[in-house]
Amino acid sequence: MSAYRAPSGLRIGHIHLHVSNLKRSLAFYRDVLGFDVNVELPQMAFLSVDGYHHHIGLNTWSTAGVRSDHRPRPGLYHFALNYPERRDLARAVRQVLASGHALQSASDHTS
Repeated sequence: MSAYRAPSGLRIGHIHLHVSNLKRSLAFYRDVLGFDVNVELPQMAFLSVDGYHHHIGLNTWSTAGVRSDHRPRPGLYHFALNYPERRDLARAVRQVLASGHALQSASDHTS
């Protein structure tokens, strides 16, 4: 039997992130990156663009108040937001920097 390969047109629809502070995370994705909040409850929120059910899920179910010790460990390292045009990406980068957040690295995922 040959190994299964995902189809070339596959797209990732959404991501769920465990966060330590829901209000701070909501402020970043909503106020800095401009996502719409679809659902907000005390321990979780769903955000999207253009009415999609959710692109980003945030929750504090097992991570509320957890502080980073900056040690590498298993888990999410990176996810990409692919903007439709370079000017959209440039505007988002300006938003992030103007909000006082630092960029640690950048990659081009268009190719």
